[in-house]
Amino acid sequence: MRRIDLHVRKGETMAVMGMSGAGKSTLLKCVGGLLRPTGGEMLVEGVDIARMKEGDLDKIRGRIGMVFQYAALFDSLNVYENVAFGLRRHTRKTEDEIGEMVCQRLSMVGLAGTEKKMPSELSGGMQKRVGLARALAMNPDIVLYDEPTSGLDPITAAAIAELIIKTRDELGVTSVLVSHDIPSITRVASRIAMIHRGRIIASGTVEEMELCEDATVRQFMKGETEGPIRITQ
Repeated sequence: MRRIDLHVRKGETMAVMGMSGAGKSTLLKCVGGLLRPTGGEMLVEGVDIARMKEGDLDKIRGRIGMVFQYAALFDSLNVYENVAFGLRRHTRKTEDEIGEMVCQRLSMVGLAGTEKKMPSELSGGMQKRVGLARALAMNPDIVLYDEPTSGLDPITAAAIAELIIKTRDELGVTSVLVSHDIPSITRVASRIAMIHRGRIIASGTVEEMELCEDATVRQFMKGETEGPIRITQ
């Protein structure tokens, strides 16, 4: 990535779209403090986390929930244990308090009653919802979504998109998602930015991006094979 300039407003859902390999996931990991940028600043509420000491960075990470592309659940733990994992490791809540939060978050994502199921017993969409419940259990201010609808059928993808909207509206979180799923992006986003060849080439509301005159943005939004984006494989 180079010359990335992106501002996400409190309480909005910013979608970052682009081709595979464009740098979307790398950008998301930098925002989440999982990777440190080699230059520039990464500000979270005015504080530069790019140069922050590890101990201080952990405090910031605690306010950020991450929903990974393939859910990244622990295969050896059941649904309850997966959602409770962060609470046990990073808080001093009692087991009763943890149990209440786990049940609350699973209910929010439509998975009440699945506590004893193992990840292998769940569909891809259900696994992603467990991943979201785990992220939300920590009461984050910011939620990051890495390809949240990847590998899902259109109906399940639409359900995940609605869940992202519900999470934003009910909890007031700031959301950043990276994806190349245009229908889901246009459904959930307050604003969209497009990253191409490691830099952001355009950003705006859904309507502004749909009417954008940039040929690369227009080609990507419409899914056309002809244009400045060339398929190399």
